[in-house]
Amino acid sequence: MPQKFQNLINGKWVDAKSGKTFENRNPANWNEVVGTFPKSGKEDVDEAVKAARAAFEKWRLVPSPKRGDIMRKIGDLLVARKEEIAREMTREMGKVLDETRGDVQEGIDTAYYAATEGRRLFGHTVPSELPNKFAMAIRVPIGVAGIITPWNFPMAIPTWKMFPAILSGNTCVFKPASDTPRTATMLVEIMMEAGLPAGVVNIVHGGGGEVGNAIVGHQDVDLISFTGSTGIGKNISKIASDTLKRVSLELGGKNAQIVMDDADLDLALDGVLWGAFGTTGQRCTATSRLILHEKVYDKFMSMLVDRTNKLKLGDGLLADSQVGPCVNESQRKTVQEYVQIGQQEGAKLVAGGKIATDGALSNGWFHQPTIFSEVTPEMRIAKEEIFGPVLSVIRTTDVTESIKILNNTIYGLSSSIYTRDINKAFQAIRDIQSGITYINAPTIGAEAHLPFGGVKQTGNGHREGGWTVYDFYTEWKAVYVDYSGSLQRAQIDNY
Repeated sequence: MPQKFQNLINGKWVDAKSGKTFENRNPANWNEVVGTFPKSGKEDVDEAVKAARAAFEKWRLVPSPKRGDIMRKIGDLLVARKEEIAREMTREMGKVLDETRGDVQEGIDTAYYAATEGRRLFGHTVPSELPNKFAMAIRVPIGVAGIITPWNFPMAIPTWKMFPAILSGNTCVFKPASDTPRTATMLVEIMMEAGLPAGVVNIVHGGGGEVGNAIVGHQDVDLISFTGSTGIGKNISKIASDTLKRVSLELGGKNAQIVMDDADLDLALDGVLWGAFGTTGQRCTATSRLILHEKVYDKFMSMLVDRTNKLKLGDGLLADSQVGPCVNESQRKTVQEYVQIGQQEGAKLVAGGKIATDGALSNGWFHQPTIFSEVTPEMRIAKEEIFGPVLSVIRTTDVTESIKILNNTIYGLSSSIYTRDINKAFQAIRDIQSGITYINAPTIGAEAHLPFGGVKQTGNGHREGGWTVYDFYTEWKAVYVDYSGSLQRAQIDNY
């Protein structure tokens, strides 16, 4: 019998009030059930929010260095269970073990970073314009944070959101993706083991329509942090506007790697293979477009197709697997639809393009790594997010045209240029419209202590990661201390 899991509400593990459950299955072997999880609804969200609201009144008074101590313990526990978590993550979402280990490591890095931020929630002191008066600005926690996360980084992304939220003195109601509830449950178990009081973190499993929308629309939830598609992000923004919640949206991407004619082609090849087909292309930062200088186009395409055709598909738990499955049947169907769209638009299919069904692959949602050449910038496969192992290659003549092509989407998350020319590199840094730009590195590989997020329809301006995320999870309070012993009238003409 598959293992049964529950929600965590106010420190207790409980079933959904409806008693309903859903199955979590292995995308590399759909016959394998990882576990069953509560199919929750609004009533469960209400209980979780009530618990988080009550816990906030005590948690906000705990000194932030003490909250940091718990973050450090969480990091230690993640280190101890890293391999176990990585294997369970691979079972439920498919990416290879090297990647799931890296996913857990991001959580570890974020925990230790948050631990140190407990002693660095800096405010400002400034001179007052009046005598015998002290002026400062301090950070204060906001309240209950609704945390809604995707399946492709089921450890890293929840930790990016919850660790800063909790370190800042907020409490959380966490809805993980239905495709990766096991990893999320392990994370919450560790957070409780590390010493978080009941109600500080609550996890409610279920669908976005039932659980996610209930969190977003709840009048006692003060802020929302969401990572997912741009379409759903827009809907969350509309729902949250009714209660004027603070909302952080990290949304889609159509990231491009530029390769100039002076680039190190072997290095650029390694970069695009990792960027396009790591996590089976299922990253918001995945390299979905390759903008390739015409002088090296034919040579590089030959190198790229040869290496791509040698990539080994397989169960991510196997040591020789390089590319895992799509996360579910629906995601693979979307990839296939875009393969057909690319062919209909006139792009040339030069690698992959098919569902992979050989041997054990037939039990999972595998799709061949796919490359289209002779893509034009206005094709749908060059502008729309696919979220799968599909790379569109566009020919270019110079760096200025390359940047223009790169910017020709509604998204602006990550970007990359390979060149030995420092002038071209700095032109790219200046002119590319994205939240992240890599020089001589792929579009994936963000580090936990730097800001993460994008421009245009990739988000709404907030950043995760690093020091900047703490601006989202705290409010600024201006404080004035007048020790003059008399009424001093500011904002009156005293001159």
